[in-house]
Amino acid sequence: MSGCGSASRGNVTLVIEAGQIPDPATRQYAQVALPYGPKPRLILAHLNAEALRQGSPTIEIETSLSAFVKRIQGSNANGREVKLFKDQLRCLSAATIRLAIFSGNRALGVNTHIIQAFELWLEKDPRQRVLWQPTIQLSGEYFESLQKHAVPLNESDLAALAHTAMGLDIYCWLAQRLHRIDPRQPAFIPWPALKEQFGAEYERLDHFRPPFRKALGQVQKRYQTARIELDQRGLTARNSPPPVSRRLLTVAKKP
Repeated sequence: MSGCGSASRGNVTLVIEAGQIPDPATRQYAQVALPYGPKPRLILAHLNAEALRQGSPTIEIETSLSAFVKRIQGSNANGREVKLFKDQLRCLSAATIRLAIFSGNRALGVNTHIIQAFELWLEKDPRQRVLWQPTIQLSGEYFESLQKHAVPLNESDLAALAHTAMGLDIYCWLAQRLHRIDPRQPAFIPWPALKEQFGAEYERLDHFRPPFRKALGQVQKRYQTARIELDQRGLTARNSPPPVSRRLLTVAKKP
């Protein structure tokens, strides 16, 4: 899945492009795929939590990611699953994010990376082509934004939603959005706007509605304090506490 993915909402367009990583075996750059599915979303949640917990954009990832995968996947956290997470991590490490903001006849373009630097080495088993990043460094601008705006997420919620990319997106969006809504004025998001944000791959609105309803229902089972209503017009959201009641420097751990 090399190439790029894009999404638009209003006057903002986001494009994520697959990148290249240096291959220690060939001493050349090698193309990697576009990060996709639930795994890079889970990885990013883990990186965010570790960076905030450590108070540093540089994260020693080798043991922390393996432990995270075991907590998230439970009995399914075998060697193959850890390998798949590592593969998605290298894809995320190389990805370029392009943001365009349009205003009249003007456009502002921003190019950035979530991960600024990453270390690679060869796997011990030469038959495995997956490269491992023992150290990850988040970009300065991303880490600064994280410190200012991050909302802690409950790791047990992430584990319960680990099978659904749309569910993870909805959960993170509600965690960021609901507590910022004016308590005196609920926010309304019509179905077309929901599709634009969460279902750009669906050509028709009636094809998007069933999977969105299903994913939202799964999120509501975990985020039970979320005050939201979904009807034929769209979603009404009211001021609600975030999933983790107090601001922490890490996600809440599973008991």
